[in-house]
Amino acid sequence: MIAGSGGSGGGAGASRAMDVQQIFERLGQLCGGALLDAAPGDGEWPRLNVVPTRVAEVARVLRDDPALGFDCLANLTGVDLKSEDSIEVCYHLFSYRHRHQLMLAARASRGDPLLPTFTDLWPAADWLERECFDLLGVRFIGHPDLRRLLMPEDWVGHPLRKDFIEPEEYHGISTRRESLLKL
Repeated sequence: MIAGSGGSGGGAGASRAMDVQQIFERLGQLCGGALLDAAPGDGEWPRLNVVPTRVAEVARVLRDDPALGFDCLANLTGVDLKSEDSIEVCYHLFSYRHRHQLMLAARASRGDPLLPTFTDLWPAADWLERECFDLLGVRFIGHPDLRRLLMPEDWVGHPLRKDFIEPEEYHGISTRRESLLKL
């Protein structure tokens, strides 16, 4: 089971959680060849790998299909898979109604990482996508305000890329500092 269907929070009208295979089969019926594979995942977040060009379609079905009802984008993270020349973006989704959860994963090319925005589906995607853009360079097509969130606007590069080299200084200020552990 993905998430507990009993206990607190189940409430009236809550239905039983679907397991990853049931979610995968339902999406297969609704989205055809958009799904690559499914895995139980680590811990409680089963994983669905999706064709990148169809990730927005799959996300909309996950949100809008009454049997699935993923109404919450809990988190969005990215991973630089340099050895595979891609960046993987992982969307952690949760359904309050059905009490199930899953991680939707799509990969983009490292050379020009592009994925559609989810801001029209889940407003929380706004800042999460900006963070992923800032730190990994993923551009979310259609995002209403895609700009740096953590780094200065004129910062060069994306700090979570495996090939990122921190500059010696930024506007005349050294970026090197002595480790507090050595003091």
